Amino acid sequence: MRDERRAGLLAVTVTAFLWGTTGTAATFAPDVGPLAIGAAALGVGGILQAVVGARALRAAAPLLVRSRALVLVGAVAVAVYPLAFYSSMHTAGVAVGSVVSLASAPLASGVLERVVDRRPLSRWWVLAAALGVVGSVLLCLSSLAGSADPAGVGSPGSTVLGVVLGLVAGTTYAVYSWTSRRLMVDGVPRAAAMGAVFGGGGLLLMPVLAVTGAPLLASPQNAAVGVYMAIVPMFLGYLLFGYGLARIPASTATAVTLTEPAVAAVLAVLVVGERLTAVGWAGLGVIAIVLVVLAVAPTNTRAGSRS
Repeated sequence: MRDERRAGLLAVTVTAFLWGTTGTAATFAPDVGPLAIGAAALGVGGILQAVVGARALRAAAPLLVRSRALVLVGAVAVAVYPLAFYSSMHTAGVAVGSVVSLASAPLASGVLERVVDRRPLSRWWVLAAALGVVGSVLLCLSSLAGSADPAGVGSPGSTVLGVVLGLVAGTTYAVYSWTSRRLMVDGVPRAAAMGAVFGGGGLLLMPVLAVTGAPLLASPQNAAVGVYMAIVPMFLGYLLFGYGLARIPASTATAVTLTEPAVAAVLAVLVVGERLTAVGWAGLGVIAIVLVVLAVAPTNTRAGSRS
């Protein structure tokens, strides 16, 4: 059980690293809007999940039909998440948007497990979630302090809108993580659960991509960014995320993905040329402690079904 838990933690940690590359990748296509980026990334990536899991989807069709309400809720959450997430960063700034989105997700996930599943949250999880939020906020403060034009992150009105969109993103991320995990616990194989939820969300995102995606075809560089976002952080990332969800609770998985802003910050320094203040480095250290806390935490919940 401990080995399975650690394998799940490792898979989700690698997922967070892949997701952390999206902000840097998007800087190579500055004329592509947030809706197009989000629809291309998770829309195409979600459909690829369904294609890869087609055989499992056919085999699990009776189970999925019985759980169709859960699948629909998850698919809608998958469709809303990238639109809200990338719009939040575009409106309020990358630092504020990403931190609000990612820091609110484990809290929303914890509430779902506590209220819907009646699952008690361990003190280890509470400690990890609190440390993750603190570390993310420190990274946010560092990004704002290191900006040459702090006002450039937006007017007060746009910042408020960005925060609201970030909360929507964090909540929908928690919802689709919880629904995917719940399907697995109810006996749906991992590939079928992820294919149904993310494939459904991908289909819902196709009209958005059709309306907003023209800039992705305006240049080979823009197209390369779109292909990278869809295949690497989204398709491969969510394959690993599904593997992790089959072995650890959704609340733990979303807490681990608080490492995403840390990865994004390091890449911004190394690739984009941004500066990270001492406060930011402290935030990175705090987030590293989150992984240690979750890795050594005693197992007090059962793993989900695996395939």
